[in-house]
Amino acid sequence: MLDLQSTCRHFCFYLLPAFSLQAFSSAVEALRLANEVLGRAVYSWQVISDDGQPAASSCELLVCADSSLSFERERIRRSISAPAVVIVGGRNAPSPHKQLDAWLRECRNRRGSLVGICSGTIVLARAGLAEGRRCAVHWEQFPIFSERFPHVVATQTAFERDGDLYTCAGGDAPFDMFLDLVDRHHGTIVANRICEKAIAHRTRSAGDRQRLPLHSRVQLNHQAVIKVIEEMEANLTEPLLLDELVCSAGLSRRQIERLFRRELGCSPSRYYLDLRLERAHLLLVSSRLPVVEIAMACGFVSASHFSKAYRDAYGCAPHQSRLPVYQRKEMRSNRPEESRTRQIDRRLSNERIPNCH
Repeated sequence: MLDLQSTCRHFCFYLLPAFSLQAFSSAVEALRLANEVLGRAVYSWQVISDDGQPAASSCELLVCADSSLSFERERIRRSISAPAVVIVGGRNAPSPHKQLDAWLRECRNRRGSLVGICSGTIVLARAGLAEGRRCAVHWEQFPIFSERFPHVVATQTAFERDGDLYTCAGGDAPFDMFLDLVDRHHGTIVANRICEKAIAHRTRSAGDRQRLPLHSRVQLNHQAVIKVIEEMEANLTEPLLLDELVCSAGLSRRQIERLFRRELGCSPSRYYLDLRLERAHLLLVSSRLPVVEIAMACGFVSASHFSKAYRDAYGCAPHQSRLPVYQRKEMRSNRPEESRTRQIDRRLSNERIPNCH
């Protein structure tokens, strides 16, 4: 397979409907700045849309296209090689597109490298081009992606590189991913000069976390807490006991509980429950899975326990999360106000929820 690290210098950016303008511009800006620092046009790119017309981003700004999908499919049939194809998506799951899937397979057959950004990774997985590979998936899309593509090694990281397959969660992480590529092509000095021009004080490496842990407003510095959180995130369907979690951190249960309260303001059990409920919420609003299946997928042994925990956390029953936002707000506004004592009692009972069930 052709490796982005060695020979590819031309990129075809295919823009999905409602693509992320931030993600797209972050990627292109890294390449533009690389050319500026190097003093020559080392990298080139073109924009492709389905019909060759301007593509509308999620913020409704239009980006002009250089070519159409049908033209690029015809071009690659006449070629023995393929460029690096970058599929740029957004938050929405893309609709099935047989011609796009076929083009990507044709590119792969001609040893072309593939890059997925935001929901562009879903397109690569749907086309069968990511099986057994590590793929960075945005944390909001992660639950449904994991359920739909169990043979893909999905991660909640900023970006991943697995051979000739690059994937990125979106946001400004594409800048980090393409900067990593430039670093491998031209060295750290060039990458650092690009950062200076972009006023980028911190860049992420492949495998770095996408986001701060729940409840945290500052960067966690204690590696033991991070290790336990990573174990929790990797075991949401079948939750581990707290004693099993602390073994991975090399500290005692008491030490871990004290660190969690200091760093995150809650107990490990509470944090673990919130992670599972967040996964359930994302599945509820992004999939049509039955509530019972979602409860089981998030480690709850019964639908009744799941419903109670979910209502306590989100203020509505699980099935109500699938209603339009304005309907949920109206239902909450019509609910009787809870007394202060009852709210306190409820929070205390939440703290005593068992680790796993």
